[in-house]
Amino acid sequence: MFTLNGILKVKNDTQQVSEKFKKREFVVTDASGMYPQDILFQLTQERTDQLDPINVNDTINVSFNLRGREWTSPSGEVKYFNSLDVWKIEKVTGGAAPTPSDITPSSADSVETLVEEGDDDLPF
Repeated sequence: MFTLNGILKVKNDTQQVSEKFKKREFVVTDASGMYPQDILFQLTQERTDQLDPINVNDTINVSFNLRGREWTSPSGEVKYFNSLDVWKIEKVTGGAAPTPSDITPSSADSVETLVEEGDDDLPF
């Protein structure tokens, strides 16, 4: 599980993909880094209603899972797709809007361990 705090930029309508499946996409701007990032999320099935009380430009906290899947085209080409499947949205209320934070894994201990060990094998 991951969480992201940011500003709701785009709020799309619910799409009925098939008789048994519906989804709703929305975009959150994460301004925590040097360059703001616009990130596409999706709500599925009964969760699509969670976006109804949220307005564009509201500060929100999004809890989501990262999903990946493989797809083989009719010509045999294999492609991989990722989706950010939201399971909870919370509107941030109170005084001044907080500065959005980085995407954070639910087990922050593992991230801190990597930072503390000083793993500097990055190519940049």
